[in-house]
Amino acid sequence: QVQLVESGGGLVQPGGSLRLSCVASGIMFRMYTMGWYRQAPDKQRELVAHMSTGGSEGYADSVKGRFAISRDNAKNTVYLQMNSLKPEDTAVYYCKVMSTTYWGQGTQVTVSS
Repeated sequence: QVQLVESGGGLVQPGGSLRLSCVASGIMFRMYTMGWYRQAPDKQRELVAHMSTGGSEGYADSVKGRFAISRDNAKNTVYLQMNSLKPEDTAVYYCKVMSTTYWGQGTQVTVSS
């Protein structure tokens, strides 16, 4: 059974930082590209960042230079470091095993003063 468990969300002031983690089980983690998505209220879910098995990264224009994705294959974990957070980054953040239907349950990130 595949499980993805996110953590690290919370309330942060504008300009602050958070690091999200997603621990995967039930899959050969190192063989998959991993992604982080987010969904704000009344908006479509969007791809924020992804990292391939070889370490290639990709980012949405809205987060380039502020967010960084990384992975630790030994820990079956993918991370999303979020810096210089803005109110418009407020959303539920989900990790996903790309090219599959496996999603995490999501973690809320709220950026507000």
